[in-house]
Amino acid sequence: MDWKEIPSLASLRAFEALARHGSLSAAARELNVTHAAVSQHLRQLEADFAEPLALREGQGMALTEAGHELAAALGEGFAMIAEGVARMRARREQRPVVVALTPSFAESWLMPRMGGFWAAHPEVEVRLVPGIALSDLRRDGIDLAIRFGGGTWPGVEAEMLTANRFAVVAAPGYTKARSLEDLGKLTAHDWFFSTGASEQRLWGAVVGVDFQTVGAREMASNGMVVSAVRAGLGLSIQALALIEPDLQSGQLIALHEGDAAGLGYYIVTRPEPLSPGAQIFRRWLRRAAG
Repeated sequence: MDWKEIPSLASLRAFEALARHGSLSAAARELNVTHAAVSQHLRQLEADFAEPLALREGQGMALTEAGHELAAALGEGFAMIAEGVARMRARREQRPVVVALTPSFAESWLMPRMGGFWAAHPEVEVRLVPGIALSDLRRDGIDLAIRFGGGTWPGVEAEMLTANRFAVVAAPGYTKARSLEDLGKLTAHDWFFSTGASEQRLWGAVVGVDFQTVGAREMASNGMVVSAVRAGLGLSIQALALIEPDLQSGQLIALHEGDAAGLGYYIVTRPEPLSPGAQIFRRWLRRAAG
């Protein structure tokens, strides 16, 4: 298609509206432009085609034979465009909401709560994509991500979901100590981390443990780490948001709780409108986080 051979779309839109309404003023109101602007578009088209397309008739405008022919073609063409746009919007609204997040957050925080979402919104399909690597939301087709950090990632919008308080945890039978002071020398204990959980190493500095020196046993997932600690094999540093159920049930005890300087879990989205399903899921996340 050679766009140089086609009059401006603004002129064609103005004429199509004029043809439907039979009035310059009504066409101008629909397009939110002035009466003079619609008249100017009409004159430009008539100059381009070298023949009149509409003539004044009383209070309105009557189409000439050429005007009727152009109006029919434009009506059909714009209807096809509208239909294609509607199909694309419906496709966006109906496709699953794709959510990227860390495996530990999925296992410990999100999945215990997802039953509530499914019960409240059975019409919204959510596809979870757990992973350690930082997703490119646009390239990977991600609607929404839940990331850990300070909320300053370029090219995206970040909203705090849950502030990042953390705890040093152990099984109740691991030690009689109920605080770090009671526990004694931190370097004398086995520590467990999940692969890629950089936040756990940051918290180590807060409680006075240099894990570059002490070392720790790494597990493939945070679920495995928590299982090892529940079994009484050692200590771990965990986000309170991820281990609340274990603390409430008594499977784990907190020997220390702390705050890590603005770090937390954030809802991350592209700087553009979310699909209806993604908006519903984001609102639910906010409520679930309290």
